[in-house]
Amino acid sequence: MGFQGGVADEESGTQLSTKSKFRYNSPLVQVSLIGLVCFCCPGMFNALSGMGGGGQVDPTAANNANTALYSAFAVFGILGGGIYNVLGPHLTLAAGCSTYVLYAGSFLYYNHHKHQAFAIVAGGLLGVGAGLLWAGEGAIMTSYPPPNRKGTYISLFWSIFNMGGVIGGLLPFILNYHRNEAASVNDATYIGFMCFMSAGTLLSFAILPPNKVVRDDGTRCTNVKYSSVSTEGAEILKLFFNWKMLLIVPAAWASNFFYSYQFNNVNGLLFNLRTRGLNNVFYWGAQMLGSIGIGYILDFSFQSRRMRGFVGIGVVALLGSAIWGGGLANQLPYSHDHPPTRLDFKESAFAGPFVLYFSYGLLDAMFQSMVYWVIGALADDSQTLSRYSGFYKGVQSAGAAVAWQVDTHKVPLLSQLIVNWSLTTVSYPLLVLLVMLAVKDDKKTEEETPKEATVPASNKDIYTANST
Repeated sequence: MGFQGGVADEESGTQLSTKSKFRYNSPLVQVSLIGLVCFCCPGMFNALSGMGGGGQVDPTAANNANTALYSAFAVFGILGGGIYNVLGPHLTLAAGCSTYVLYAGSFLYYNHHKHQAFAIVAGGLLGVGAGLLWAGEGAIMTSYPPPNRKGTYISLFWSIFNMGGVIGGLLPFILNYHRNEAASVNDATYIGFMCFMSAGTLLSFAILPPNKVVRDDGTRCTNVKYSSVSTEGAEILKLFFNWKMLLIVPAAWASNFFYSYQFNNVNGLLFNLRTRGLNNVFYWGAQMLGSIGIGYILDFSFQSRRMRGFVGIGVVALLGSAIWGGGLANQLPYSHDHPPTRLDFKESAFAGPFVLYFSYGLLDAMFQSMVYWVIGALADDSQTLSRYSGFYKGVQSAGAAVAWQVDTHKVPLLSQLIVNWSLTTVSYPLLVLLVMLAVKDDKKTEEETPKEATVPASNKDIYTANST
């Protein structure tokens, strides 16, 4: 297959080479599109959450809404992979994206009426929608790219997605710049978030199903037909007894557990309103840098894929220990009972806590990109990876649901930090063991790929996307 694709390139010169990179049905374009969808929906949600308390003075409503969100997400994250395999990308992604608009609207309502009920219900519905969206995203991001470039594509997705948090952080910073003493963001901020989320819902219809996506070597990503409910139910149950998934559980639980601490008790407690928005620009910008850096290590640092995995996990472990150590030093001077004086970005004392919050963003992207790379290295077909990704997001969300209630019940801040640091630390040796036992080196993968590649695409398929 690869040889025929090379001949086609030689016969047609550089023009076809350019088209093959940016054609609509290429993995590059499709991963970029799912990145834009997540830029508009979860990217803006991250910016809203990152302000602490959903942009409100009292974080109680946001904490309760997030508990409802992540409780539902824990269930539908696990079920989402099966739902994606039955419904396909269009219905799954569009249904998921639409719930983000409702969630942002509930805080617009809360700005005027201070009733938690709407925010909590909207949070629960968003948990259902987020489970669908992220299961589909995980399947696309891990199964569409070539096996030896998954780290690069994961970093591409993560960069586009987190640009949403950067733009979303600018919104409250600009719209509330002259309200540095104000506690809650204005209506225009929530309306801006809703506009972006609506655009993401529409954009989700541009995603192609896996059997219509063609890699540069002329093979389709997968040839599986849409599954049945009974099949998916059985396969999802098997995940709870799958030793590979069990080794991922601590990393999955840890990977969103720290958000409540970082957003509410670092950004939310240490800084005033406009500075929190500015911090989020750099927090999510740091995620772009972190994903690019770890993506390079996981794809290009060594010829052996297993060695790249070991090195990547080692780098994240060392950097994570240093950053959480800095977090400990920052946390010791203040607590719930002795809150700090809120800082403005124009003050000299701003620099140290700002660098720490930036570093938390860097570590988050590196940690999650690393876990996604490991998941992507366990299989290459869309159906299996959608289930694996759904399981990861489900466990991740169960951890987050617990974390938001931990914060609501005012657990000591130092205890929260120590638990977060411990959870991430425990996950590193288990991921090393998983790579050691389950990840094959590139040479084996390349030898097997031509035999496993399904349904060769004609030249017409390679250069012309079929619309749906």
